[in-house]
Amino acid sequence: MRYLSRTLFLDLALGLLMLGFAVIARGEVVTIRAGHFPNITHAQGVIGQANGWFEKALGENTKVDWKIFNAGPSAIEALFAGQLDITYIGPNPAINGYVKSKGEALRIIAGGASGGAGLVVRTDSGINTVKDFDGKKIASPQLGNTQDVALRAWLIENGFNLKEKGGTVQVIPLANPDQLTLFLRKEIDGAWTVEPWVTRLILEGNGRLFLDEREIWSGGKFVTTHLIVSTEFLKEHPDLVKKWIAAHVELTEWINKNPVEAKTLLNEEIKRETGKALPQNVLDESLKRLDITHDPIASSLFKSAKSAYELGFLGSEQPDLSNIYDLTLLNEVLSEKGLQPVKLDITKASSK
Repeated sequence: MRYLSRTLFLDLALGLLMLGFAVIARGEVVTIRAGHFPNITHAQGVIGQANGWFEKALGENTKVDWKIFNAGPSAIEALFAGQLDITYIGPNPAINGYVKSKGEALRIIAGGASGGAGLVVRTDSGINTVKDFDGKKIASPQLGNTQDVALRAWLIENGFNLKEKGGTVQVIPLANPDQLTLFLRKEIDGAWTVEPWVTRLILEGNGRLFLDEREIWSGGKFVTTHLIVSTEFLKEHPDLVKKWIAAHVELTEWINKNPVEAKTLLNEEIKRETGKALPQNVLDESLKRLDITHDPIASSLFKSAKSAYELGFLGSEQPDLSNIYDLTLLNEVLSEKGLQPVKLDITKASSK
């Protein structure tokens, strides 16, 4: 009887021990609040949500809670509020968030897309050369956003003063759908915007591509989208952030190697998120001007930030952006995959 009791005790103890190991093995489930915009410049986020790419890479102890945003400022606000951990976003909202938080809130950890922006003019606007912009009305998507800064800087570089400063060229911040409407009504002469709206203005708005933004950047490359993470999440879960980056790099390669399948997935998810897919001709033409990449193209961000500061969007002192990037994990991933690490020249981050 004593033997049986001891055996029973050992069985129970072993059972409890195994249960404990099982709990430890399962671990605590971590939820990553991840964001993207429902457009083609956020291809990795859109496709990654569509096919569960990141969930598969992160493992069973991690859940991804996707959040859809339509503008960079709202994504930054969510990150500030502790409601967002990692997101695909444009350069200027990331800069603004970094500056507003005094460099504390976020880090750029990988690139997402390059190109896909340009200046479109109405074919009947009378604009044939740069000098023809005198007296014209040109739209941008949002005051102080990436394309707005690019447009204003380009106009100033070409000798124009803006109307609000006594000049002759009026820059009008307008949501992209409104740009198309006013194009058709002939109430604006042009717009500096991002895909797929560049293509829609051309195909649906009787527009002509006056300037592909790639033409004004070294090597034709400039950041349109990159991946940022909250510094708190990066500090608490560097292992998960590295897994995300690895999945991001792999997905970027998959998109570039499987363009037809990627395009289909991209458009299907855009339809699910917005209720309407892009017309096939718009999708095809848009992607011709866009490069999907893991390279954050930091040099272009530093130049954009300098322009934003000179235009008065970043306060009275030019910000030091030398810590806005943390590419340690990206370069670890690239090295492990036999790919070229990304070099970062931080001397450009605070040049005056």
